[in-house]
Amino acid sequence: MKLKRFAAFILAFAAVGACACGNGSSDKDSTEDTASAAASSGTAAESDADPEPQKEKTYTDQCADILEELAPKEMLKRRKGVEYPTFQAVTYYSTTAERETPACVLLPAGYSEDKEYPVLYILHGYWCDQTWMTAPGVFVSTMLNNLIADGKAEEMIIVCPYIYCSKEQPACTAMDTPNTLAYDNFINDLNTDLMPFIEENYSVAKGRENTAITGFSMGGREALYIGFAEPEKFGYVGAVCPAPGVIKGTGDPYNLEREQFCFTDTTPYLVMISASLKDNVVGDSPMSYHDALEENGTEHLWHTMEKTGHDASSVTPHLYNFLQMVFRAESE
Repeated sequence: MKLKRFAAFILAFAAVGACACGNGSSDKDSTEDTASAAASSGTAAESDADPEPQKEKTYTDQCADILEELAPKEMLKRRKGVEYPTFQAVTYYSTTAERETPACVLLPAGYSEDKEYPVLYILHGYWCDQTWMTAPGVFVSTMLNNLIADGKAEEMIIVCPYIYCSKEQPACTAMDTPNTLAYDNFINDLNTDLMPFIEENYSVAKGRENTAITGFSMGGREALYIGFAEPEKFGYVGAVCPAPGVIKGTGDPYNLEREQFCFTDTTPYLVMISASLKDNVVGDSPMSYHDALEENGTEHLWHTMEKTGHDASSVTPHLYNFLQMVFRAESE
């Protein structure tokens, strides 16, 4: 994989030589001096040899270099001279849910049909709706446009969908298996209805290199499930405080067998999981996902936060980092 930003490596080495001097010594001394000179010569030759080349950093390594636990406070403040677009409320017909379904869309400042933009899908949690991520206290537009102004993020379209997808009822009624399965059904709505709607109505740059997905809590579970089920569609996959049930052994119902929590032919440029160390809602499910990825040899970025909770205090730092990392890798 070729990357837009390559880390600079400096290989420094020095050859150290030694010189033995004789001053009328005996044969024994002369023999020892000769051996010492030969050893010194060998040491110098070894020092002159090129060191083993350092392993080139992967894109995940490069993202780890810029990872911050929390978003700097100044990135959450609006600046003079920077335009901050607002989310637009839209609806589309979901054949999956058989009803009109809402979503919120954030277009770049100066959006133009003459330019194609990558798309980031951000998924809400259990009981919430498409407006949760658009709230001022999450700081999506503020952070994104400050980052763009600083040259640290790409222009993009952000889509915040309503991910509860059921033909039987329009909204979640309980935290149980039937309702959880309605959230899991969002993968079908996304593929069949929402993504086609976005691509038809906005100037979208298509391809996995231009498509990212992340989410919070249940939305984090769904983002991981979708990203691992369809890596050919999503080049960047994230989750913050993801709910249990992505893989077997973390909760029921579950989406994937543990051995399926990896990639075969196609691998995203980045998989990032953010976890709050004080999260008393999803338990140890984020760590379980981290451990499973480690076991399966799947490269990912693990981001922990010590003092945040199962709320916007964790979502904002995750998005601050993720917004800088998406759409900045380049395929071969």
